[in-house]
Amino acid sequence: MNEIRNPGMMPPDDLPCRISICDTQPVTAEGVRTLLAGAEDLEFAKACDSPQQAAEWMRSQAPEVSIPGVLILDKAFGIQSILDWLGDWKASPAYTPKVGIVVWGVSVTEAEALRFLQAGARGILRKSAGVVAVLSCLRAVAAGRSWMEDSVFRDTSRAERYPRSELTTREQQVLELVEQGYKNKEIAVDLGIRPGTVKIHLKHIFEKTGVRGRYGLALNGLRERGVVSLPA
Repeated sequence: MNEIRNPGMMPPDDLPCRISICDTQPVTAEGVRTLLAGAEDLEFAKACDSPQQAAEWMRSQAPEVSIPGVLILDKAFGIQSILDWLGDWKASPAYTPKVGIVVWGVSVTEAEALRFLQAGARGILRKSAGVVAVLSCLRAVAAGRSWMEDSVFRDTSRAERYPRSELTTREQQVLELVEQGYKNKEIAVDLGIRPGTVKIHLKHIFEKTGVRGRYGLALNGLRERGVVSLPA
């Protein structure tokens, strides 16, 4: 499924979306500024040196709720620091869904992507992403949707060949609890089965779906429910 239904679309009222970047390497901001120069619907707003400075920019955008904004946040600031920052932003009186967060890094694992999305980020990118992917991500997030680079999610094409209908009723129950973040022991208690039996069901689920880990299963669940989309 391709999240970007119309890559050339403009934000509401034809106002350009304001894009800011918070990165550990200042030169990266200049690259983003150059990239956005050719996009009429995206406008470079600010380069931030720290998450604290980024928070100030986010608060400054809150009064102008009609203008969407996106903040690109560097994973290099630290995973836990970013998760805490996301939590603080969502709890802030200035919070507005009009400003979306994109987390990007040199590498992003499935586990990290899931944690960022659950914490409130709406976009996941690798710094090696191409121009089309970057612009698509920013436009999707500006429009209020979530987006994740397909290279973060492993084996997507194989997973699509094995829909949930291929799973037994019990396997579907286990899968649903994994998607909700349950651990094996918690799944066993909830379903009234042994932890060892849960492992066997997971082994069968991995084999049928082609997804190699529980984080991948959770991400696939988010995609199937339309919470987050991958580019075609």
